[in-house]
Amino acid sequence: MDLCHVPATREKGWYLMLMAPNVKGPNYAWLDPSRLYCHPQGLQDCVADLLLPFQGDPIDMVAGIDAMGFILGAAAASVLQKGFLAIRKAGHLCVKTEAQPYTDYSGREKVMEVRTDAISPGLRILLVDQWIETGGTMRAAIELVERLGGVVAGVAAICIENSEGGQWIQQHYKCSHCIPPRLQPRFDHHQ
Repeated sequence: MDLCHVPATREKGWYLMLMAPNVKGPNYAWLDPSRLYCHPQGLQDCVADLLLPFQGDPIDMVAGIDAMGFILGAAAASVLQKGFLAIRKAGHLCVKTEAQPYTDYSGREKVMEVRTDAISPGLRILLVDQWIETGGTMRAAIELVERLGGVVAGVAAICIENSEGGQWIQQHYKCSHCIPPRLQPRFDHHQ
């Protein structure tokens, strides 16, 4: 699909066909969603689908996870007319931070940080990332928000895989993702 075409019928997830498969080998994610961000209607519909389950819910702020979660998170914050908080990989914030170690989807040990002056007790935060594969990155973000007294109002991602970590997140938090149920097994098996 080209980046200007908009299908006549746009059912949930139509924009998933804009994503590109990995052509660079095993050191990269199996699928690249960044192409769908280039499509104006695709990005709008993706964000609308992510936010639909949270309509009417009290949300005070949207937090996006470094780095691709910044795109969807900032777009969601704009639609909701809320502020946006960047949850960063360690070493990028020059203010006082709270840190949380985690293991990412590739098995690498990392540390995530959030500024301590942005989350006050009871602040309801919608956490947004591009993809939840093993759940390690999102669980670190959840830990940071809750340690600072914030409340996780929900979790949104293009895909939440049916991994052990993905299941844990879906069992404990209100979640939204864009994968139709009939396609979920293909995404879980990286097909």
